[in-house]
Amino acid sequence: MAVRFYNTLTRRKEEFKEIEPGKVRFYSCGPTVHDFAHIGNFKTFVVFDLIKRYLTYRDYQVHHVMNITDVEDKIIRKVRDEGTTLEALTEKYTDVFFEDMAILNILPADGYPKATAHITDIVEMIHRMIEDGHAYVREGSVYFSIRSFPTYGELARVDVEGMQVGARGVDADEYDKENVRDFALWKAWKEEDGDVFWETDLGKGRPGWHMECSCMSIKYLGETIDLHAGAVDLIFPHHQNEIAQSEAVTGKRFVNYWLHGAHINVDDAKMSKSVGNFLTVRDIARTPDDARAFRYLVVSSHYRTAFNFKQEVLDAAKRTMRRLSNFRRRLEEVEAPEGGEDPAPLVDEARERFIEHMDDDLNSPRAMAAVFDMVNAVEGLLGEAKVDRRGADLVDGFMEEIDRVLGIFFTLPEEEQAEALPEELQALVAEREAARKEKDWARADGIRDRFLKLGYALEDTPEGTVWKRVQA
Repeated sequence: MAVRFYNTLTRRKEEFKEIEPGKVRFYSCGPTVHDFAHIGNFKTFVVFDLIKRYLTYRDYQVHHVMNITDVEDKIIRKVRDEGTTLEALTEKYTDVFFEDMAILNILPADGYPKATAHITDIVEMIHRMIEDGHAYVREGSVYFSIRSFPTYGELARVDVEGMQVGARGVDADEYDKENVRDFALWKAWKEEDGDVFWETDLGKGRPGWHMECSCMSIKYLGETIDLHAGAVDLIFPHHQNEIAQSEAVTGKRFVNYWLHGAHINVDDAKMSKSVGNFLTVRDIARTPDDARAFRYLVVSSHYRTAFNFKQEVLDAAKRTMRRLSNFRRRLEEVEAPEGGEDPAPLVDEARERFIEHMDDDLNSPRAMAAVFDMVNAVEGLLGEAKVDRRGADLVDGFMEEIDRVLGIFFTLPEEEQAEALPEELQALVAEREAARKEKDWARADGIRDRFLKLGYALEDTPEGTVWKRVQA
């Protein structure tokens, strides 16, 4: 079996063939740090995490770089409106971004390069495009000439012929397909930019939005990379312009596989602050259960299919997560040393189908259906007391295995103990854990009962034993 991805560039599923055996160079577009990112952004970031986790599960070594956009049009407007500095604004929301990533159990990338730390590299790339006839200077700004790049529009399926092109004095980074035109690589300073500028031999100004990703992808991953991912709204103009810039400079193919995830709607409408349905991670993840439920929603949906977020949908995901957690807890509580039915055939079939469907362009809905077929069968065996300790460990080991891909069983910092247990109670917790490992369930239950009398409840989770105060 081989992993296959739907490649936006070719509009078909293709077998994944890495450039270097066993290694994957993966670049994904990160946040623009001018505000709280919304759940649509984080749906995309969770998808990046799923891609990386699954490739790792399939024994690839993944080198993942995600940029931080810390200078662009919206950032400069907010700096001006709030009377702050570029550094203060972007550092604040960069910190918020990483906090929200942790809330959703997203593994860190290998690098988070910032646009402002790569001005020299960007300027050097722009000079190469000017020298090779792919870019020109107008009124202090530098523009990419799409006429100089014959395959422009291939990714986005844009027909350049017959459309009006040229800079036309407009520097906006984002625009519709109907407005195909030469785009800014370097933007000359304007009075409204305030203190946001760099003095370079291109003049006083700042880089265009699209330049940073081309520059940092090439710098950290090489001239041709395996995977580049983002949301569908980045196909044009951002990713199309990345291709033009990068290939104009290197003369080589920029990306082999382009992956794009679909959007989230909220209450049957596109997210918008004006509509009042603009939701951040903090709006929906009020509890750890909410955070786990949102992550489950994303990883159990196909990344190329849009889904409609509603509170009822989140509540249903919470119920599903509660069922899965209870299932694992029941497995932990199995005491019979032997005599149960062998669940290995159920586990083997679930694993085979899970991999088969995830290999097929990350078809997680079907992969999860295979998992639940196994869960249903084992729940039936548990109800009939037909699972022994060895069988329970085998099934729970498989749940732990697929969680390396899904990342849905996790504990957040607020769930950890805010106070330290007295030393003698810490020793009892350790003793109980040892008893559980030795299958001395009577001793383990006795210690748990003792904690209850002292005003503490012990709970066994997939991540270990946690405790909380209760009424003695």
